[in-house]
Amino acid sequence: METALVLDQEKQAQLVDFATHPSRYRHWQLTFNGPIATLVMDTKEDGGIRPGYKLKLNSYDLGVDIELHDALQRLRFEHPEVRTVVITSARQRVFCSGANIYMLGSSSHAWKVNFCKFTNETRNGIEDSSHNSGIKFLAACNGTTAGGGYELALACDEIVLIDDRSSAVSLPEVPLLGVLPGTGGLTRVTDKRKVRRDLADIFCTTPEGIQGQRAKEWRLVDEVVKPAQWTEQIQKRALELARHSDRPQNEAGVELTPLSRTIDDQGYHYEFVDVSFDRSARTATITVSAPESVEAKTLAQIKQAGAAWWPLQMARELDDAILSLRTNELELGLWLIKTRGNPDAVLEIDQQLAEHGKDWFVREVVNMLRRTFRRLDVSSRSMFAVIEEGSCFAGTLTELALACDRSYMLNNPDNPEASFVILSQMNFGSENVADGAAGSSSSSLLASNNGLSRIANRFYNDEAKIGALRSLTGKKLNAEQALEHGLVTAAPDDLDWTDELRLAIESRVALSPDALTGLEANLRFAQPESLLTRVFGRLSAWQNWIFIRPNAVGSSGALKVYGSGNKAKFDWNRV
Repeated sequence: METALVLDQEKQAQLVDFATHPSRYRHWQLTFNGPIATLVMDTKEDGGIRPGYKLKLNSYDLGVDIELHDALQRLRFEHPEVRTVVITSARQRVFCSGANIYMLGSSSHAWKVNFCKFTNETRNGIEDSSHNSGIKFLAACNGTTAGGGYELALACDEIVLIDDRSSAVSLPEVPLLGVLPGTGGLTRVTDKRKVRRDLADIFCTTPEGIQGQRAKEWRLVDEVVKPAQWTEQIQKRALELARHSDRPQNEAGVELTPLSRTIDDQGYHYEFVDVSFDRSARTATITVSAPESVEAKTLAQIKQAGAAWWPLQMARELDDAILSLRTNELELGLWLIKTRGNPDAVLEIDQQLAEHGKDWFVREVVNMLRRTFRRLDVSSRSMFAVIEEGSCFAGTLTELALACDRSYMLNNPDNPEASFVILSQMNFGSENVADGAAGSSSSSLLASNNGLSRIANRFYNDEAKIGALRSLTGKKLNAEQALEHGLVTAAPDDLDWTDELRLAIESRVALSPDALTGLEANLRFAQPESLLTRVFGRLSAWQNWIFIRPNAVGSSGALKVYGSGNKAKFDWNRV
């Protein structure tokens, strides 16, 4: 990433940067063989993103997962020929021992939360690519697979375990650390792999895990393979998975060129996304800009634009901004979402996204937009949309307002058309939707984590309401109309606008961040539940309860004394 840092050295050292490149990977090796890509994990013990621990036994930290996320992005866009990804280890008898325990034991609560959330999103992205990109994932567990290592395998389509009389799969967090698996392990064991409840109970309380044929019989893995047949069987199965993909075989990929970004004391500044800080008010204003015109008119021109095509560049910039804000700006608790630019350009691009949706590149751009907007849904920050004169909440950018906890829209009686919202087909049902019913009005290409469109979420899947809104597609809705149709929270007139918005902001930032996180996590997703909402709901619960309890992180808690030879001391009160 081409980044200009206008910060002092101390602030630069504290900054977590989510941008990297295969030439800078320290922990992963990425190789290609026709339709098969292989991601080999080989963590460098002294390569932690923070000092104070060693990444032994192929354990990982945030830096390891930043590289994994980058590799997945490049597989999606730069290598359309790839149909199967094999994830394995360079180590003998160790696939991955999971998140580094000493890192967890020494990190702040906020660091642990952000780390777990990012690892969850990365693994959710693996499943999203399987459902929507035509890329299948095979976990080739060539050694012991524990904790977060098994959770990485669980995100794959299939798990193969080496049958060498010593390698096992395990989720040892409860018996060894006094915490729970933090990357969806419990939910995927039941919801995805459908392991019987009593067997899952034994599995999750047995620190040494389950080996060989029993692991297959319990549905913990799909196959066990002897060492002598290992390489042959992994290659054979990877090719079989590849045969079911619709990824193109003879198209050039699109290089993910570095983003241009400036970081200073005032915020993060990109071409289409700008983030400005108000530290005294504890707010960050995120402004997303639409292009003034559409240069790429045909599919060929869209592909020629590549990473500079507006929806992809905007999504990559917004994604980087969200991740940076979460990790580096903990006290900016309210994000104010604004837009600007030409709404006609957004609507034209939305039409292109819908029209060319079966093309692999356009499909990947839509997938990128969906995953980026989903980061907003699960960010533990309050979000208000501010719709004012010059805003551009149209189509895809309207999703930003629908993702917010509240939306305030200026109502200027003297110029009612000056502020508006516009819906497009991207806000409604479409084909090839993950986690939802294809073609239904409740699902969309930009669906939230429960598989519903944000319109359907907002109105609890009320088909009549959704249908009425669909009839307004493409129309500029002024403040009174948007309020009437339930698309905004409030529409103060120009006399009250400044004061009402100020009071709403001051009221929000005065509330307890802990309570707000719980409130927002409960309110943002309507029924039905999905695997992802269950993962994030339980993540919020256990991180904000179990992970700060003395049994885990007290002076004699299991996570603190792990590896010291001392036995954890528990408070036996189960309330």
